Amino acid sequence: MLAVVFATEAESRPFLKLYQRGRFEGLTENEVASDDQITIIIVGSGKIKATLRTERLLVGNEVSHLLHVGSCQSLVPEIPIGSVCRAVHVLEGDRVELAAPTYPRMPLAKSFKKLKDARLITQDHSIHGQTELTYWQRIADITDMTGYGVAYVSATHGIPCSIVKVVAGVIDSEDINLLLNIDESLETLGQYLVKNLDKLLELK
Repeated sequence: MLAVVFATEAESRPFLKLYQRGRFEGLTENEVASDDQITIIIVGSGKIKATLRTERLLVGNEVSHLLHVGSCQSLVPEIPIGSVCRAVHVLEGDRVELAAPTYPRMPLAKSFKKLKDARLITQDHSIHGQTELTYWQRIADITDMTGYGVAYVSATHGIPCSIVKVVAGVIDSEDINLLLNIDESLETLGQYLVKNLDKLLELK
């Protein structure tokens, strides 16, 4: 069965409102809901929650493909706010404090071929200043706080993982419409998922 992993309730809300007339509307963090088509979980923000709760999901449920969806921030101008993209791989990006850091990379399933490709990096720390931004732009296009944890656990279970993200903000830029952009981006993502539900179900 396909499992859909959201990070936050806000990210899940537009999809849950539209899916099967709101069958799973009201799902909260760390809850799992299933029907005969998909299993859905909201893991919470951050790598630790993503890792531990994805593990619990996969141990307790029959999952054949894991799809992680949610918001991200763009590191590059080529991927503006509102863009829905697929991650081609995901890096763990919190080792920057090491003298010669290397960033583990998890390969991902090549689903949703019509979406724009993006290199995802997962970080619990914030990016500040042009120097640090330029550093990360060399190896990634978008950043989030959950993708690597989800993909890592999926790989340890031998289960293919796809990641689809919508850009809700741009790193190191002032956005006077931040909250509006987040809401509109999440609506865009929810509508995309519902519109492509048949493709989602093919992943199982």
